[in-house]
Amino acid sequence: MNLSQALEIASSTDPGMVRSHNEDSIAVDAAKGLVVLADGMGGYNAGEVASGMATTVITTELQDLLETNPPFEPDPANGRPNAERLLRDQIVKANTSIFQAAQSQPQYAGMGTTLVAAVFYDNKAMIAHIGDSRVYRMREETFEQITKDHSLLQEQIDSGMITPEQARFSQNKNLVTRALGIDPTVEPELREYDTRPGDVWLLCSDGLNDMVSDEDIGLTLQTLSANLKLAAQQLVQMANDNGGRDNVSVILVRVLRDFAVSRGWVTRLFGWLK
Repeated sequence: MNLSQALEIASSTDPGMVRSHNEDSIAVDAAKGLVVLADGMGGYNAGEVASGMATTVITTELQDLLETNPPFEPDPANGRPNAERLLRDQIVKANTSIFQAAQSQPQYAGMGTTLVAAVFYDNKAMIAHIGDSRVYRMREETFEQITKDHSLLQEQIDSGMITPEQARFSQNKNLVTRALGIDPTVEPELREYDTRPGDVWLLCSDGLNDMVSDEDIGLTLQTLSANLKLAAQQLVQMANDNGGRDNVSVILVRVLRDFAVSRGWVTRLFGWLK
């Protein structure tokens, strides 16, 4: 199913005001309903290598797999949508590729990357994340964070050691507890969400939310959502205007219309016969 008429996607990425090069990487495919964002870490250009490997490995095969394995159909193994297995499998492959490169090439030792990815299908979004890159959703007047950071700071908030307000001024913002490519295996967090026409989904690296408050991000999306490309550019500009201490990347996905899979009687019949 070609989703390019149902989804509008805009993206922007920038090195920021301090870093000399950009270690973020993004990939989008509106027709397949696929978006991926990675924020690399590591010395020299290793973070750039890790994030680039993540987006390339995940999107290259997944674009083909989504054609032959309808993401909405249930996985025979567990009844969950195929999208979950496909996304998880590609993330595992990306983790292995990055880890092996880091082990075999000294200049890449210790490299890794955070990750947020989404597959849209059948009025759903399968969201995967690792680390502290985030997914938000604007639905009518409500702007909310969908993912929960895999970070030391989030663990401190969850345990009651600090408040969310104190966390905004913490020096431990960049200490992630889970990342792609650091260990031989990794467990991505995956969850399916309903979508509605008018929704705007935001994927971003921490270079945005570390520099711009959630309130200001939400207000910007409300104000500029009619021009998605401008909204993406404005969010990056706001991060840079506030100091731009890190690379900053955003992907915005607007749901233009219903994209439910047609389920006529023939489709249902074949479903029953499986």
